[in-house]
Amino acid sequence: MIATDLKTGTIFEKDGQPWKVEKYSHVKSARSGVTVKIRARNLVTGETRDLSYSGEEKVDDAFVERKSTQFLYQNDSYVFMDPETYDQFEIPSEVLGESAKFLKEGGMVQVLYYNSKPVSVELPNNLTYEVIYTEPGYKGNTVSNVYKDAKVEGGFVVKVPSFIEIGDKIKVDTRTGEYLSKA
Repeated sequence: MIATDLKTGTIFEKDGQPWKVEKYSHVKSARSGVTVKIRARNLVTGETRDLSYSGEEKVDDAFVERKSTQFLYQNDSYVFMDPETYDQFEIPSEVLGESAKFLKEGGMVQVLYYNSKPVSVELPNNLTYEVIYTEPGYKGNTVSNVYKDAKVEGGFVVKVPSFIEIGDKIKVDTRTGEYLSKA
């Protein structure tokens, strides 16, 4: 594939290792043509790098296998189970990066395998979480763009509209960490 085929979420191979594009920008100038700038995460080591390619530069495809698995729990790393064979395996927290905070115990996710080794997790685009703590909305704060912090199951904080209360279920975009709607 060529560098302009790289988009957010694309997996490619560099230096014999799989990398996943986390951020992508396409810069076009009159003199130098197209430049593709990306931020990529190494799926084996968890290292993040900023890379740039000219538009027609070749990039190697990485053969990655996807399997549906169940997230069980977290200790020093994250433990998953293959629902067909009941085999359990671990993925280090450095490799999962920011996506680890969205994992829900018992939830199904796609695990990416590179050379038969689990290297990353693909989450659904949105998941439902219960709000476990938030400040009460104040009367008179009815403007549509008033947001407050809400702590959800899993322990992370999401900005939510002022009408959301403790015990409400909300949908969160796992790609951005933003509130989508009430569930």
